[in-house]
Amino acid sequence: MSLSLNIPHVVLQWSSKQHNNMPVIGLGTASSPSPNDTKVAVLEAIKLGYRHIDTASVYGSEQPLGEAIAEALQLGLIASRDELFITSKLWCTDNFPHLVVPALNKTLQSLKLEYLDLYLVHWPIAVKPGNWEFPYPEEALASFDLEGVWKQMEECQKLGLTKCIGVSNFSRKKLENLLSFATIPPSVNQVEMNPTWHQKKLREYCKNKGIIITAYSPLGAAGTFWGSNDVLENELLKEIAEAHGKSVAQVSLRWLYELGITIAVKSYNKERMKQNLEIFNWSLTKDDYEKIDQVKQHKLMSNGPAKFVPDLWDEEN
Repeated sequence: MSLSLNIPHVVLQWSSKQHNNMPVIGLGTASSPSPNDTKVAVLEAIKLGYRHIDTASVYGSEQPLGEAIAEALQLGLIASRDELFITSKLWCTDNFPHLVVPALNKTLQSLKLEYLDLYLVHWPIAVKPGNWEFPYPEEALASFDLEGVWKQMEECQKLGLTKCIGVSNFSRKKLENLLSFATIPPSVNQVEMNPTWHQKKLREYCKNKGIIITAYSPLGAAGTFWGSNDVLENELLKEIAEAHGKSVAQVSLRWLYELGITIAVKSYNKERMKQNLEIFNWSLTKDDYEKIDQVKQHKLMSNGPAKFVPDLWDEEN
C-alpha cells in the first residue's frame, strides 16, 4: 500500500504566485551500485510511497532514474510526472556561468524530463575542465564566480527548466554572500546533517532566512567512501531506539523531521526503505533530545570533492 499521502511536505516558493510542494523525505541515489540497481530501487520506492527522488549529474543515477519514472508511468504507479518531486545538481566542472544552462539541459535529457522541481549548485567550488582524479587536487580548482553562476541558475528557473533553485554545502557566510545579490533567493540548502553533526548555527540562520534545509547522509552514509557507522552504532541512539521500539535509523530521521529538516536518505533495501517512511506517527521526548545533544560531533565531508579548499566551510566545521 502506498504511503505517499501520509508524507508531509514543505512549501517552496516558485514565484510570487506559485509554489511547489516538496515531500519532507526523499530517496537519495548517490553511490549507486549499478544503473539497474537504481532503476529497481526507484520503482520500489515509488510503490512504497516515495515521491521525492534526489539525484545529481555526478552520481550517474540520472539516466536510470529517468527510465524508472517512464516505467512507473507506464505501469500506472503514478498518474503523471507532476506527482513526483525531482531534485538534481550542478557539478563542480560545470560551475561556470556559460555552462549552467547547458548542464541542466543535459540533466533533463538524461532524465527524459521537461523540467526539474529543484536544481542545486552542488558545491561552492569550480573545477577546471580536464581528466582529474577524484578527489580533485588543488591545481584543478578554478575561481568560482558565484554571482555569475547564480544569475544563470535564476535563468534556468525563468526558462521553466526547473521550478525552484537552491544550493548544497553552503556555509552561513556563503549564503550571506549569495543573498546579497540574488534576485531569486535559494529555496533549499542541502547539507550533511545527522545526530553526529547537528549544524545548530546553520539551522538557525536558514530558518531566519526562509531557506529549507535538506539533510544528506542523515544516517552517516555507512558503506560509502565518505561515511561511517558512527550514527547507526551510537549507544545513546540505541537506547532511544530501544525505548520507542524503533530502529536507530528511524530515531535519527524522526529527530531531523522534528527539527523542521527535510531529508534525502539512501537505501536500496526494500524493508529499510519502508522503515524510513515510518517516522510520522510517534514522537521523541525531552529526554531523547538531551541524549542526542550529548552525541559527539564530527563532520564526514571535511574536504568535500577537493583535497584542499581553505575556506570551504568558513570555520563552521
